[in-house]
Amino acid sequence: MAAPKDAQKSKKPSSGRPKESKEPKESKKRVSRLEKRAKGVADLEQLEKAVADLDLSAAPLTKFSDIPLSEPTASGLHASHFHTLTEIQARATPLALKHLDVLGAAKTGSGKTLAFLVPVLEKLYRARWTEYDGLGALIISPTRELAIQIFEVLKKIGRNHLFSAGLIIGGKSLKEEASRLARMNILVCTPGRLLQHLDQTAGFDPSNLQILVLDEADRIMDMGFQKDVDAVLDHLPRTRQTLMFSATQSKKVSDLARLSLRDPEYVSVHGEAQSATPVALTQHYILTPLPEKLDTLFGFIRSNVKSKMIIFLSSGKQVRFAYEAFKSLRPGIPLLHLHGRQKQGARIEITSRFTTAQYSCLFATDVVARGVDFPAVDWVVQVDCPEDVDTYIHRVGRTARFESKGQAVLFLDPSEEEGMLKRLEHRKVPLKRVNVKEGKKKSIKSELQQLCFQNPDVKYLAQKAFISYTRSVNYQKDKSVFKLGELDLDGFAGSMGLPGAPQIKFHKGEDVKKVKNASRMMNMSSDDSDSEFDEEGNRKEKTKKRKKGEVRTKYDKMFERTNQDVLSSHYSKLVGDEIAGAADGDEEENFLTVKRVLGDEELDESGQTGAAMPKVIDFGGKEQLIIDSKRREKLLKSKKKLLKYMPAGERLVFDDDGVAHQIYELKNEEDFKQEGPAEEQRRKFLESEAERVREADVEDKMLAKDRMREKKDKRKAREREEREEARAEREGGGGDVAMLAGGEDDGEDPLALLKSLPTQGGGGDSSGEEEDERPRKKARKWFQDEESGDEVAGGKGKKKRKANVIEIHEEPETLEDLEALAAGLLE
Repeated sequence: MAAPKDAQKSKKPSSGRPKESKEPKESKKRVSRLEKRAKGVADLEQLEKAVADLDLSAAPLTKFSDIPLSEPTASGLHASHFHTLTEIQARATPLALKHLDVLGAAKTGSGKTLAFLVPVLEKLYRARWTEYDGLGALIISPTRELAIQIFEVLKKIGRNHLFSAGLIIGGKSLKEEASRLARMNILVCTPGRLLQHLDQTAGFDPSNLQILVLDEADRIMDMGFQKDVDAVLDHLPRTRQTLMFSATQSKKVSDLARLSLRDPEYVSVHGEAQSATPVALTQHYILTPLPEKLDTLFGFIRSNVKSKMIIFLSSGKQVRFAYEAFKSLRPGIPLLHLHGRQKQGARIEITSRFTTAQYSCLFATDVVARGVDFPAVDWVVQVDCPEDVDTYIHRVGRTARFESKGQAVLFLDPSEEEGMLKRLEHRKVPLKRVNVKEGKKKSIKSELQQLCFQNPDVKYLAQKAFISYTRSVNYQKDKSVFKLGELDLDGFAGSMGLPGAPQIKFHKGEDVKKVKNASRMMNMSSDDSDSEFDEEGNRKEKTKKRKKGEVRTKYDKMFERTNQDVLSSHYSKLVGDEIAGAADGDEEENFLTVKRVLGDEELDESGQTGAAMPKVIDFGGKEQLIIDSKRREKLLKSKKKLLKYMPAGERLVFDDDGVAHQIYELKNEEDFKQEGPAEEQRRKFLESEAERVREADVEDKMLAKDRMREKKDKRKAREREEREEARAEREGGGGDVAMLAGGEDDGEDPLALLKSLPTQGGGGDSSGEEEDERPRKKARKWFQDEESGDEVAGGKGKKKRKANVIEIHEEPETLEDLEALAAGLLE
């Protein structure tokens, strides 16, 4: 019930103070937000005007405070202790702030990372970018280590911004990266993993991208990443700003057209400099024959144990061999190794350990040759000649960074000296030759030979390293520098502890960059590539012929053995020793040779017992189990190990009748066309199916006929049994039912009615005459039910009444007894 109006009015507060006190607070907050928003808009307009008024032809900028930057960026730079501008930063950053495309080329260690990170932050800040706007900036790096380094610098200088940034590189969980990708404003990535997300991750939309950065652009645009970069560019919008930075910049028109650059500004810092490398870098080269490289390297490391150095080799297999071999020789300095085949966790750990180490020696490939900033590196040693001058510049750039001092040394074979020095001189790279002191030289050939004798794994690494180096030299395009025919390969193999040079098969027409940058599965080609083949495709095994009177040392005997471990198959293919064939005389390669043999004994032509033959058990699979030793005999007790000898299982489906069939699979379009025209195949299919249906019909008819015959036989047998039982009962007498004999009643038998009625147990009549044999149950008519015996007439079913059987134990004496019996039968 509603209250009166007077009462409602009396309930209202007499004073409006709470309402008056609340409204000013809300209004104040609203006013403060509006003022803050207006101030932010004014600051952005003022910042845009300052950038537009920035005069690039004026006096060169020296500090970050001279550039109009936003407050979050300026405070982040100040907190990270970045105050002074380098030359590339002073010239490229203002151009990038004016939304221009930039091609930047500067010496290694000149601060190119900040030259593009600052414009990235400013671009998104001035566009009022938020996390709901999606991806705004994309930074692509050629290596994982460089991407991690860029991301760390981005976190430092962008600490006061509200943007979300992410790092996506190979070796990490793809699902975890995909779950966070849609919320990222800035991404630092490698080309391969970025393309994988663009193709597979739902919700990742780069169509609103504002700025694209390519660090080490010449490497990204190179042959190794060309396909990935082209595929990535197809997903990106063309209306964007693009920045490209590298120590050796590319100005090819084809590359610029692929990137959709719009009148790019080319900034070259060292274009007119006297040297393309840092001024504080001291560069030398040592002329050392290929067989003496490892000896010279070991002596160099022993002479500089109180320093921090990076040793560059041409392949990951050489890095692994040098690391394992020198680790066993213990040169007196901590050793590390880094190459592209390592897992991401191991690469990050090794990079961190070398960064924090005071004295250390890092064996590495070109995976750390570009952009990676290792502090306080004293020496860069290039044991293998770089493929071109750009690679040399990037390698030596790991030292003498940010105007600090550093030293670099290059090992050259006499055949490489003339061609390499000409190319370095043409690119303004000064080198001075130095000679190794005789007291510092030490041969480690015998130590490596003994190490290969004791450790088969090191021997295997030495063989693979030799093959890798030889192939890399053969695939190089510049044949004026890399002359495979003039290298002493046998001496090089001996210096690694090998008795001889392994066999190598070269692939003609291969490009070194394609081979070097191929995927793991491409590089892990079949082991057959390490051997030679005849015209029929069979392997040629190398046969060693001993000279007359030649003395065989224990090392020769050792290397002629088949290594009885998991690496023996690789050794047999690389070294090329002949292995004894099978018992039938064919020359085949066995996995290993054993002395203990189990199996049946072979009989020779005279019937005498000969050598024992191994047991061969065929389980129906692709391989047969050969039991030639007790160790192999134990395989029979292991179900798990026998699986590879068992036939491969097949998936089956079952039809309605429970019959198993193979799974029906659709054919390829090419396979379908090879079998003929579609109409012809359709006609054949219909004919085959019709024939199959006819055969099935014949089988069904035969089956139905058999069932009917069996049913008929059962019915006849049942009727025969019933007739026999009825005959037996009649011959045996009246059993339970007493036959009434009797008197006379007007000349008629009073029990004539009872004689015609059925009785239980059967029996003969009083006269003893035999009646015709007939079944006790009449045959079923066509209108009767088989079970109930219903009779159908006039479309309606009528049940046939069953006869009543009454048992009597005494003979009726009077007419009343007979009437009572008849009445009982009529019920």
